[in-house]
Amino acid sequence: MVVRFKLDSCGVKLKLGEWNRFTPLECDELVNLPCGESSEITAYRDYLCGLIFQHTGSAATLLEVDAHPAWLNDREIPSTIEVKAAESGVVITQSQWVNLSPLQRFALIKLTRSSHENNNFLPALQEFGLVKVADSI
Repeated sequence: MVVRFKLDSCGVKLKLGEWNRFTPLECDELVNLPCGESSEITAYRDYLCGLIFQHTGSAATLLEVDAHPAWLNDREIPSTIEVKAAESGVVITQSQWVNLSPLQRFALIKLTRSSHENNNFLPALQEFGLVKVADSI
């Protein structure tokens, strides 16, 4: 999920076939390289595009980067999160949403997409301390 977060930040579509060609060390680097500040995002994108070209001989697929992604907005809980939480009998408060990291908010948003199986939404709420295991019946 960390790499997916960084992919959305730098605007590169990484296909599974491309990822599978990377060495374990390269995968670890993609997890650990910084990708928060503008210069880091550019360096991350350049590194990733270089890896994709090195391993496939093809240019990376670039995507538009959302200037205001929902996971950076700690003032508004996306309706998809509220609906999915309610389906699990959970209410996420504004103070809980504010206290999540952008990566945690990103994960919850991705786990509520209609194209996702959503099996990990409740475990993620538990992992992030938004609900206790006993509360999730």
